[in-house]
Amino acid sequence: MSVTQPLSNICELLEQKYGNLGREAADRLRSWLSGGLPFTYPDILGKHLEEKRIDLLFDCFWQDIPFGTGGRRGRVGYGSNRVNPTTIAITIQGHCEYVKKTFPDVKHLTVIVANDVRVFNDFAGAYNFLGQTHPLMGLSSRSLAKLACEVYAANGITAFLAEPQAAHAVLSTPELSYLIGKLKAVGGVNISASHNPPDDNGIKIYDQYGSQPVAPDDQHLVEAMDRVTSVHTKQFDQALSQGLLKAVPRELHREYVQAYVDLYQDIYTPRQDAPIVYTPLCGCGLTTVGDVLKELKFPFLVPLDQGPDGSFAAIPFRAPNPEVPQATEPAKNFADEQGVGIVLSSDPDADRIGVEARLADGAWHHFDGNQIAAVLCYFLMLDPEGPKRKGLVIETLVTTKMLGKIVEKAGDSFLIDDLLVGFKYVADVLKSLEREGRYKAVECSPAQLVLATEESHGVIMIPSIRDKDAAPACMYLAALYQRLKSEGRDLLDYYVHILDELGPYADTSRSIMMTGADGIFKRDRIMESLRKFPLTEVAGAEVRKIADHWDEQTFGKFKSETDKLPRNVIQYFFDSFIIAVRPSGTEPKLKFYCQLLPESALSNTSGRERFAAITLKAEQLAVFVYKLLLKRIEVELDEPALLLPDIVDLNRKQEFQERTVPRLWAALRHGNFRGLEDCLKWLHDEVTAMTPGADPMPALKAPLAFLAKQWTQQQEHSSNPLLIALQRWASK
Repeated sequence: MSVTQPLSNICELLEQKYGNLGREAADRLRSWLSGGLPFTYPDILGKHLEEKRIDLLFDCFWQDIPFGTGGRRGRVGYGSNRVNPTTIAITIQGHCEYVKKTFPDVKHLTVIVANDVRVFNDFAGAYNFLGQTHPLMGLSSRSLAKLACEVYAANGITAFLAEPQAAHAVLSTPELSYLIGKLKAVGGVNISASHNPPDDNGIKIYDQYGSQPVAPDDQHLVEAMDRVTSVHTKQFDQALSQGLLKAVPRELHREYVQAYVDLYQDIYTPRQDAPIVYTPLCGCGLTTVGDVLKELKFPFLVPLDQGPDGSFAAIPFRAPNPEVPQATEPAKNFADEQGVGIVLSSDPDADRIGVEARLADGAWHHFDGNQIAAVLCYFLMLDPEGPKRKGLVIETLVTTKMLGKIVEKAGDSFLIDDLLVGFKYVADVLKSLEREGRYKAVECSPAQLVLATEESHGVIMIPSIRDKDAAPACMYLAALYQRLKSEGRDLLDYYVHILDELGPYADTSRSIMMTGADGIFKRDRIMESLRKFPLTEVAGAEVRKIADHWDEQTFGKFKSETDKLPRNVIQYFFDSFIIAVRPSGTEPKLKFYCQLLPESALSNTSGRERFAAITLKAEQLAVFVYKLLLKRIEVELDEPALLLPDIVDLNRKQEFQERTVPRLWAALRHGNFRGLEDCLKWLHDEVTAMTPGADPMPALKAPLAFLAKQWTQQQEHSSNPLLIALQRWASK
């Protein structure tokens, strides 16, 4: 018997439960059910009209999916707060109106349309009630890119797409940026959610410079999208036959690759006896990183199951993010089998770089974004056997302060280190240098760029590409690895040498993942609390200065509403460290950064010992800050829950602490498990929602190792064989 209720009843329930926001959600729901917008699937939405789905309906309709750092990104699903053909089509139609108004004198408007590999499989099971087949199941970035081309064509704008008649062609973020300049396009879009979970997708908007727009230009773009009341489309084949849809010229891809070959300048001749392992993490990086390494004749191996795959099946947690250490575990195992001491990686749209180095004892070291930035900057500017470049280095305000020391020591060079987070601000600096020959007090040309980088694993090295690109970092790191291998050293030896020369810097960043509308409210409550009741001390250290980038007296008036999100940053300055807190502009999380400055207390130590000491100090500081921030929303997490990866939602961490740990402990004490295998199966079933569609067990290793050690220290359980076995499993 159907429990579907009349629309009026559901709308009334939304208003009763959620107040004004519920009323707004109800209005959007009515609009989508009216059939006035394209691709809204009113019949499918009708199946949502049940009281037990009221929370889902609210989350799907309480807002229009926001325009974040450079576009819209979020979960695929039905409704205005989801990524779907409707929200993509509206975004593209708004972009059409924007470029027509911005370029009234351009007779033939052209754009570039890119896409990654994503395919929606609903791993979280949000739409299980619709059955195994429904309109969004199998929705791919490629199909959304084709829809974008249909909208552009109907508006008289020519779109360039990679291999239009191919079913699975891709185009990376950095190559999109390069092509906009080469084809003199008025902009472009990329259908991609970058490194987000596989149930997400999104759209990134690019301007005529190949960069994502900054305020107030992005505000004008958002306003154009908000004014859209209807969407125009033209059949894909018709657009192709009429010349309103064209293939990206193949020779431009060769030019993109050649740009990096020219930059490399034969610093080292690649050795054929020292291969590299490279994984695109199931994304499109083989077309960029892969082709560049191949052209330079670097020997590289790719794990067989990590080529293009929109489900990211081979990647732990289905988290194709170089920032996540576990993402490259299979690639590291493959490297061990092949006797290779380095794993390079890129995310699905090939703009982020990841680095793992095998040490002398066989262990692997995961390089974070700040360490990668320091290695590259030192190699390019100070390494006696490197290119010894001088020129411009650009970084964001949360990136390692070590780069300033490198620039200072290199001499005759420039540093810009006060940028908000996001590579669109790097691109904006390059625009200023191009137009005016200066950015604030720095006078130089974009051609003097040595390195632009950020803590979240982003790098650019040539000014004709205005967004992150993993390719140049990979080619230099491959060369450096081969050189160090011939010297009997590894990349961590190299990094420790940099610390010994420049001082014991350390940086760490963490995230508090908070999904859904409730997560956004919690995130905003933390930021509001920090402004109303600022931190005065952290871990016994006194705050010396607070920089709130929403302070218009200090940082200038807001240029637009879109200027507020990226400026939602608070920095706390102490004698020996800096803390910054900000909401992510692309994911549902709060991010914070701890930057440790060199201390005289560590001046008597050097090498791995000092590196281990400062790393531990940075990690302990980050845990302390994590707890401080959670207290602002009356949440407390114990050590085991804090050891869960940051990709795990805060609610799931609380469930683990409040439900899973006590139940596990009770079951272990009472001998409820037949053995380790039975215990692990119970744990898997207990926390399966923690990592939708992926094995959750790797996420449990650190917390279970902690718990098992703690429990075995109790005298009456010190010899419990199952506890000992669990500890061994968790410590592997």
